Amino acid sequence: MMLRALLLTSLLSWANGQEGLTMLPEEKTKIRDQIVEMFDHAYGSYMKYAYPADELMPLSCRGRVRGLEPNRGDIDDSLGKFSLTLVDTLDTLVVLNKLDEFEDAVRRTLRDVRLDNDVVVSVFETNIRVLGGLLGAHVMADMLRQRGERMQWYRDELLHMAKELGHRLLPAFNTTSGLPYPRVNLRYGVLNPLSRTGTESDTCTACAGTMILEFAALSRLSGEAVFEEHARKALDVLWEKRQRGSDLVGTVINIHNGDWVRRDSGVGAGIDSYYEYLMKAYILLGDNVYLERFNTHYSAIMKYISQPPLLLNVHMHNPTVSVRSWMDSLLAFFPGLQVLRGDLKPAIETHEMLYQVTKQHKFLPEAFTTEFRVHWGQHPLRPEFAESTYYLYKATGDPYYLRVGQSIVEKLNAHTRVPCGFAAVQDVRTGTHEDRMDSFFLAEMFKYLYLLFSEKNQLHFDIDEYIFTTEAHLLPVSLSTSQPPCRGNNTEAPTAVEEDLFTYSCPSTQTLFPNNPSFAKTIRDSYKYLTGVGRAFHASPDRGIELPLHDHGMEPVEFLRSMGISLTPLNDAGATDTHGAHEGVYRVKLVAEVTQTPEEEVVPLIVQLISPPYLGRTVLTAGPAKFGMDLIKQEHGVKGSIVKTSPYTACGPIENAQELSGHIALALRGDCMFAAKARRLQEVGAIGVIFIDHREGSNGAETPLFQMVGDGGSTAEITIPLVFLFSQEGALLTSALEDHSNVDVLMLPKERQLDKADKPLGKMNIKFRLAEEGELEEGEARGPTLKFVLEKGEVVLEEEEYRQQGDSCLTPGGDHVPCSYGQTAASPPSHSPNDPNTDPGSQDSQVPQPPPTDHGPWAPQH
Repeated sequence: MMLRALLLTSLLSWANGQEGLTMLPEEKTKIRDQIVEMFDHAYGSYMKYAYPADELMPLSCRGRVRGLEPNRGDIDDSLGKFSLTLVDTLDTLVVLNKLDEFEDAVRRTLRDVRLDNDVVVSVFETNIRVLGGLLGAHVMADMLRQRGERMQWYRDELLHMAKELGHRLLPAFNTTSGLPYPRVNLRYGVLNPLSRTGTESDTCTACAGTMILEFAALSRLSGEAVFEEHARKALDVLWEKRQRGSDLVGTVINIHNGDWVRRDSGVGAGIDSYYEYLMKAYILLGDNVYLERFNTHYSAIMKYISQPPLLLNVHMHNPTVSVRSWMDSLLAFFPGLQVLRGDLKPAIETHEMLYQVTKQHKFLPEAFTTEFRVHWGQHPLRPEFAESTYYLYKATGDPYYLRVGQSIVEKLNAHTRVPCGFAAVQDVRTGTHEDRMDSFFLAEMFKYLYLLFSEKNQLHFDIDEYIFTTEAHLLPVSLSTSQPPCRGNNTEAPTAVEEDLFTYSCPSTQTLFPNNPSFAKTIRDSYKYLTGVGRAFHASPDRGIELPLHDHGMEPVEFLRSMGISLTPLNDAGATDTHGAHEGVYRVKLVAEVTQTPEEEVVPLIVQLISPPYLGRTVLTAGPAKFGMDLIKQEHGVKGSIVKTSPYTACGPIENAQELSGHIALALRGDCMFAAKARRLQEVGAIGVIFIDHREGSNGAETPLFQMVGDGGSTAEITIPLVFLFSQEGALLTSALEDHSNVDVLMLPKERQLDKADKPLGKMNIKFRLAEEGELEEGEARGPTLKFVLEKGEVVLEEEEYRQQGDSCLTPGGDHVPCSYGQTAASPPSHSPNDPNTDPGSQDSQVPQPPPTDHGPWAPQH
């Protein structure tokens, strides 16, 4: 009995050492049921409060209809008045075994959804969400129909809708290069005078390179090869334009001449799904060309971008140098892609790093630094981390990843659930919500979480017979054999790359890690406390390493000292073991190891409205930029009149360049980088730029200020001042511009704010109008007023506070009488300004009085 007890104790200790990872079937079932309940809450809220609108606003409990809500910039390009969330969610209903709801949703789609709306949409977003949604739903409906159980009435109507949408997207490919325009009008195309688009010259690499799965599937299901041909042509151009020395691609490319506009290269935003679609196009279509291209790019990624566990952007022409010290959350998909490639070790490393970041901040921020601090605080319920977690569990069977998935479920419920759905997080540091629930939350997040906790025999179909698009829509891998490929699918032979075990095969954990079921844990353990979460901080003892600095190497010594590293010659170090010490060899004390790097301080700026009727009373707190004019060094700030940019995002040719010249431009955040906007506006003569956040409801009271960063290239040529206002503060500025044709502002550091009480306003012109008797009601003129005293033909102006009692006016005879504020004691009732009997020269007989304004009592006007 004692031996049995000891064995049991040992087993329990071992289990605790394994972090309680094992998950019993009953617990998996409970979590899966919880995921279904969460989906019902999200989808039910959309159908109840938002449908047929494109998206749900979960805080307002209503639908988001484009044109009826404040413009959010490029985010709204996904909204096409085609019930986006419904279409994007269709095949999720089948995965979650909600077949009655699926059949009802298909009928609603056929009845209500129109694809010919006069609206400009993103080609990329419409392809992956709507076209992919229609194709995935058609595949599911066809599968159910063939089984004879359901959907017997279905006659490929969703496929016909997909084909119609495909034809509406095709005009975007009408460019000299074959790269698509980023936007298209669903009714009028691109070049039609009524299209309101077609002026763009750039697109992102992912935008052009994430079409092949949907377009090829549409071609092979419909028999019309034109779709696959255009998508293939775009991929050919991107391949041709890669940097031949590094085999990397940039982030933004000119759609007309194929020149790179942004040359920073990574695996996150702007490029991500281009790499994903090369690998998945091989799996779906069986074409070796796609795999060979992917393998070439992948070798370059692992050589230059991958710095395990980090993935850092580099310059495509000089890839040995990282161009920024932060990562964006979209790269969280990459470990999942590495699983498909069979490269599990770096996939485990990067995923573990991402998991540690979520432990520190609850969710993945939109961007975070290499020190795992928040760079951009938003979290719009992105599914990429859940996606990679699913892939890693499928590849390893390690229950650790079930616990990771459980933490995702718990945090979503605890921190994003609201009465009308789930709300995005505006800033992970404060936990504030944003009034948005993007369609991808229903299309992707719930699919991956449900599948993570499901066994194959619990699904309504064999999931391994399908591949996920980047929006997690399901396409059958049988398309590679059941349907003919696109004509003319041969291109130049790719650059030869060194092949490895998994260049042409799927991963096998037994081959990778023979007889070692804990292999994933041994890899993870190196990164377990990467961010410092989960363990107490202990200063480690000094470690001695040797650096071969020569005898009089003071320059490198001083340089290292400036970095927080102090050097001591070994023979002076006081160490007992100095055996083998040589002259000029130093002991290094890694001071930086035990020193917490402070957060970079953001110096607040202000935008102060100084023209009447504001006169400095309205002050808006603004964030600075890391480029452009340094306002801290400008003693008096920068003053100018504000003019709204057209287009408002400043991402295309500036249409009101003449108006902007010599003025401060107002521009909306979104569509392109801050630096690109600044360059365009500086070129047309703007003397400064005020950027306004496109995220509805953001404000400085709830969201910490941040510094705007460049676009990875040189920003030395940008010399004008740049500031950033959150949405609510920006609304005050735009409202002022709507109310008054001329608004002057002062941009300067907050500490140098003009004090209107202590500083004279200088000379000003004051216009007065005489009021008719009785025009001003009693008590209307409360507050500071102007009183005139007439003595011996001279007008004396003095300012005093209005008092309810004791006010008196001086008559020409020198007597004090009670004042009437509609008419002075010294003048008769005034005439109307338009009265022909009024003598404009008779100033001695008429003493005008200032009119009241909405911005302060008796504020003088120019």
